Amino acid sequence: MTNSSQSDSALVTNQEEPGAQMTFFEHLVELRKRIINSLASIVIGAAIGWVIAPHFVNLMVKPMTKALSNAHLNPQLVYSHPAGYMTLLITCSIYIGIVIASPWILFQIWQFVAPALYKHERSAITGFLLSTVFLFLAGIAFGYFISLPYVLRFLISFQGPVVPLINIDEYFDLILLVLLGLGLVFELPVLIFFLSLFGIVTPQFLIRNFRYALLVITLLAAVLTPSPDALSMVLFMLVLVTLYFVGVGVSWMVVRKKKQRLAAEAQ
Repeated sequence: MTNSSQSDSALVTNQEEPGAQMTFFEHLVELRKRIINSLASIVIGAAIGWVIAPHFVNLMVKPMTKALSNAHLNPQLVYSHPAGYMTLLITCSIYIGIVIASPWILFQIWQFVAPALYKHERSAITGFLLSTVFLFLAGIAFGYFISLPYVLRFLISFQGPVVPLINIDEYFDLILLVLLGLGLVFELPVLIFFLSLFGIVTPQFLIRNFRYALLVITLLAAVLTPSPDALSMVLFMLVLVTLYFVGVGVSWMVVRKKKQRLAAEAQ
């Protein structure tokens, strides 16, 4: 019985012990290595992005040209600087390069922090990285296919005595604001995860204050889907409410695991 208890204790110790400790200088060398690897992957991704960039631009302008066509306007976008389109291609290449390199960059971050983490912390961070990427991409997809068409249609409806002449640089600034904004909004469960991890919020607190969260969600829906079509606003609200309650579930799991760990330590 004693041998069995000792072996179980040794197993728990091995699972919970972090990796080998490194000196400050070794940390700097390791950090330098990971930064160089990440920058190299962005350069390679940007080279690939340069080939993809023209197709990417065509994909991004489709919502705008469709909105202009539906409003019976000239569906062409313009640039006002001789190097405007080339600058746009370079900018898109860099963005595409970052997206292509992001899995490798996340892996480099993981390789840097993993040796200092306990086993249960490594599992949590792995899930965090995967869920962060998934939710961010889901937010961008929601923005491109659902929110952006309504936003553009609403903005084009304000014509008056003049007609729009859309500059492609300004248009890209707008869609990046909308898509990246929605990508960040979809990170709500991840935000709640961290707030719960540090004890700032609890599931009970989130449910008790849902009416205030619903007010914020309604304001976000009104801003990000400024369309007279009530269906689009309601759809966006339903998505955010779903994300909020997913966050409540995440908070419940975090609090539950913390209580279990404290109970195990007390024994």
